[in-house]
Amino acid sequence: MDIKGFPLEGLKVLDLSRVLAGPFATRMLSDLGADVLKIEPPEGDVTRHFGKSDTGVAGFYLQQNIGKRNVCIDLKADGARELVLDLCREADMLVENFRPGVMKRFGLDWESVHAVNPKLVMLSISGFGQTGPEAKRAAYAPVVHAETGLIARQAEISGGPATDLQFSLADSYSSLHGLVGLLAALRVAEKTGEGQHVDIAMINVVHATDDYAHWALDGVWPKPKENLVWDAPEGKQILIASDMKWIWIVLSKKAGLVDPTPKGADLETKVAARHQAVTDHILSYPSFEALTKALDEMNLAWGLVRKFGEESYAQTSVGPNGILVDVEDDKGNARRTVQSPYNFSSSQSGLKTGMRPPRRGEHNAEALKDWLGADAARLEGLTKKGVLLSE
Repeated sequence: MDIKGFPLEGLKVLDLSRVLAGPFATRMLSDLGADVLKIEPPEGDVTRHFGKSDTGVAGFYLQQNIGKRNVCIDLKADGARELVLDLCREADMLVENFRPGVMKRFGLDWESVHAVNPKLVMLSISGFGQTGPEAKRAAYAPVVHAETGLIARQAEISGGPATDLQFSLADSYSSLHGLVGLLAALRVAEKTGEGQHVDIAMINVVHATDDYAHWALDGVWPKPKENLVWDAPEGKQILIASDMKWIWIVLSKKAGLVDPTPKGADLETKVAARHQAVTDHILSYPSFEALTKALDEMNLAWGLVRKFGEESYAQTSVGPNGILVDVEDDKGNARRTVQSPYNFSSSQSGLKTGMRPPRRGEHNAEALKDWLGADAARLEGLTKKGVLLSE
């Protein structure tokens, strides 16, 4: 294989997932060159309706499924199980994020797919694991955010009300950890010929990925405040990535701040006085640029608090890093989406300008011919039986 090609070129991925936790992982596999075949139900992935749509598919579906091929299969139809098992025989990887037990009802559980393709590796993402006491419990990212303490912790630190994160962290991190597990299992399969089932529980992912975990496990929560946001010149806000104690040490040594705390004051008064002194110092600079230049000279890392949207995507590094790409929706309308973040020294990755997400069932004939060598008679029979559908 040409090292300048895509790293996963030649691999076949059967994608039975929907919404985010699975589709994000398979989108990244597609961006890395795998042939991802999304199996979509007759009613369509619900995310076809999430976000801006106009006349074409909604932004959420576009972002998570662009680059894949699409076959629409009614898994409840007579003959659907046999068709999917045929696809499993040809696949290297299978990804699903149904609630535990659903794949078994379709006759597509791990034992069934492993029996037809012992080398296949399968990733299952669920809220609480495939076999745990809450395996059958419905779980979306906000549920996991609540159960793992993320929502309460954010409210405690910010002093605001308990509200969900505006980021599906549990889903996205589970996708990425699932991707790691899947590729690790694939390497074992390539060495031994034996596939594996990778069970990813979202609740485990959040705890495993949480860099704050040690504070709670060591019994010292709440931790000291850090990464304080300050008012800055020109009506802006700036985050200085350090706790108050270190900011004070640096500014007192390098900017000449003098401690304004009255003699004999208690700790609360001392902290408040120093905080006000730092605020006044930051606002004393004639411009935001002058402030950031001074912070750079003092080796204090900072970030402009940008509004999400046009302002955040106008950040200096966004354009040169190529994280945005101009594509189309399924109706040919010009759209823009995010690029995968992988930059290899030799290999390729990511979307090409002008690509678009698949329509439901768009690749029924093409993909089944490529994967299974299905002829027109078989395709016609599957369509007549209601196994294959399309828009």
